[in-house]
Amino acid sequence: MDAYLSEPERATGAAVVIVQEIFGVNRHIRAVTDDYASQGFTAIAPALFDRVQRGVELNYNSADSSRGMQMAKLIGLDNALLDVAAAIARAGRGAPDKKKVGVVGYCFGGTLAWLSATRLDPEAVVSYYGGQIARYATEKPRCPVLLHFGSKDAHIPASDIETIRKAHPDIPVYLYDAGHGFNCDHRPSYEPRSAKEARQRTLEFLKEKLAD
Repeated sequence: MDAYLSEPERATGAAVVIVQEIFGVNRHIRAVTDDYASQGFTAIAPALFDRVQRGVELNYNSADSSRGMQMAKLIGLDNALLDVAAAIARAGRGAPDKKKVGVVGYCFGGTLAWLSATRLDPEAVVSYYGGQIARYATEKPRCPVLLHFGSKDAHIPASDIETIRKAHPDIPVYLYDAGHGFNCDHRPSYEPRSAKEARQRTLEFLKEKLAD
């Protein structure tokens, strides 16, 4: 499996696994990975679609969205989690200095980030608009979790967010005046104010939870 790895100039001693949307490890996910590296994290984005086809990079249009959803369905969450676990091991326990590892996921990756918290062993997890989290809301996280959602998200109803909040009242759930994919500046749904606020909260959360 390929992965996009971005090393920091000044390391914090922590690592972050960036889990892709349904559009593959494209230029947006690479930019996100580089951004976390600029904040001192060793950042790695595993190419989950390699199980179906190597080198997939999709654009933000309806045809590519359908293709991405089909590929995600073919892989399945269980297989994708195996690859997230491999990335966690590569970024953290497999590193010479045994880094603490966080997971940050978007869309498809947002659901995988949640399942990483409940089934794997990262030290912290952040999920952006994970569409299937409510389905797995009864699972208990093993590490601190932070969740971001858009109040105008046509893919995630308010009832799902309420389900998550009721199941886990101790988990911070932030709701933004934005739609699905608000963090991605390649999408029409990009909302810069929300993206900036969510990024700041995420960085503060990760720096606290992954500190030595």
